[in-house]
Amino acid sequence: MFNKPKTVLISGASIAGPTLAFWLCKYGFDVTVVERSDTIRGGGYPIDVRGTAIDVVERMGILPQLQASHIHSKKITFVNPDGSVAGILLPEELTGGMEGRDIELPRGSLTESLFDLTKLQPVRYMFNDSISSLNDDGDGVDVTFKSGRRDRFDLVIGADGLHSNTRRLTFGEENQFSKYLGYCFNGFTIPNDIGLSHESVTYATPGRFAILSAVGDSDTLHAFLTFSSEEPPFTNYQDADRQRKLTAEMFADSGWIVPRLVEAMKESADLYYDIVSQIHMPHWTKGRIALVGDSAYAASFLSGQGSSVALVGAYILAGELATHEHHEEAFAAYEKIMRPFAEANQALAGSGGTFLLPRTCEELEARNQALAALQLPNQKSMPGDESGKVHSMLRLPDYAALL
Repeated sequence: MFNKPKTVLISGASIAGPTLAFWLCKYGFDVTVVERSDTIRGGGYPIDVRGTAIDVVERMGILPQLQASHIHSKKITFVNPDGSVAGILLPEELTGGMEGRDIELPRGSLTESLFDLTKLQPVRYMFNDSISSLNDDGDGVDVTFKSGRRDRFDLVIGADGLHSNTRRLTFGEENQFSKYLGYCFNGFTIPNDIGLSHESVTYATPGRFAILSAVGDSDTLHAFLTFSSEEPPFTNYQDADRQRKLTAEMFADSGWIVPRLVEAMKESADLYYDIVSQIHMPHWTKGRIALVGDSAYAASFLSGQGSSVALVGAYILAGELATHEHHEEAFAAYEKIMRPFAEANQALAGSGGTFLLPRTCEELEARNQALAALQLPNQKSMPGDESGKVHSMLRLPDYAALL
């Protein structure tokens, strides 16, 4: 253990940031978290905590309360353009989750639980602020914030997501690390006027996809309109009106209830859109600055593992910093342990994309044939079989025993 606590600034208060703050405080570090929003950002759409990440939240003491928020999704229904059913799967059959152990819950339930944990420790939060410049002189990092405040820290950790500001300031522009996966998505909420409960329904024609998810018995549905595109259809600065128009054009003449979803998207006050992409970097650390979670190795929603990998990465980074005298050694150990796990989970996006979001008539036909086969009795091979192995491939070190 260090002779005295070291000062650490964490940028981002979503999942990786508070998890890292919790463990660093447990190990005696002096932690500050800066978050550009005015509060913790949650959201009711469902996310998953699986495999090795379950061990992380169990060691944090919040597994029971996360289990209490478990959604208990019953099924995923795949519909044809005319609304007929192409097939039905249990969520675990598609995702590779372990029934009775892995958890699906509203994103806000996880972020609030993590934030509440850090409030019990001496973590300082700076909301409504962000980093505007970083100067790593080898002995520490001088930080200037957007608010005008200046401070100095021993270490700075970027946990600020796919479009990380910390990564941009330290390593350069995002485009050199971003791997576009060929899709653009739009997320928004709509009233649950079709009676969905504990389930999802997904519609697909070649290159166009609609998903509706009911979180429990909520009167609100989480809707997603996703389409494929050879090149990213917009930059990060595209305005919402252009996005609404583009999406409406892409879904013209769609079947099922998609026209209603398009109209709801046009009027939505909570529309969130982006391209589907991953982050691939040769190194996640530079000097006294490191990245964790989506900032370093975003897996995309096609993998279903973004939240879980963020939890594991934060635990590993904190533990390595606690058990090494020098940050260079800790950063190297963090990358050595996490990189195989992160890259294996990123690779899951390939198989998930083909099954959920078939781009061509051939892929869609193959998907429907697979669904038909999966309805047969005694079917043993499921789409998520290999995914489950990846979710749990990393065994967590017990850092407490090493201190």
